[in-house]
Amino acid sequence: MTPGTRPIVRVTHRFNAPAERVFDSWLDPKTAGRWLFATPTGRMVRVEIDARIGGQFIIVERRGAEDIEHRGEYLDIDRPRRLIFTFGVPKYSRDMTRVCVGILPRETGCELTLTHEGVLPEFTDRTNAGWMEILAKLAADLA
Repeated sequence: MTPGTRPIVRVTHRFNAPAERVFDSWLDPKTAGRWLFATPTGRMVRVEIDARIGGQFIIVERRGAEDIEHRGEYLDIDRPRRLIFTFGVPKYSRDMTRVCVGILPRETGCELTLTHEGVLPEFTDRTNAGWMEILAKLAADLA
């Protein structure tokens, strides 16, 4: 199965915060380190974000005795509407997938739709649940 024929995971979340604030939370290392790929028992040990097209991010959380690295490269940055980046977790797969974060302003707050392309079929449910949890953490961080 090639990345183009793999399942697509799509999740949507409404935020009570303005689109600009939600968008900026993805690119600010101090903010992103509190919610992006953070688990209840883990500890962030590295958050590097080079917020420009072609720039990369590396987010490492220590979970027990191991470090889990999340990495990617920014393909498109259109504040506050769209953020597209490659994404991978080298510990679990050498594949890089593609994530698109689309944000629409609403009368109150905004609506974010995240589309994750190229997910391995065996990780579809886990990826969906993971993104839903991550977006809930972002909402809590913005509250």
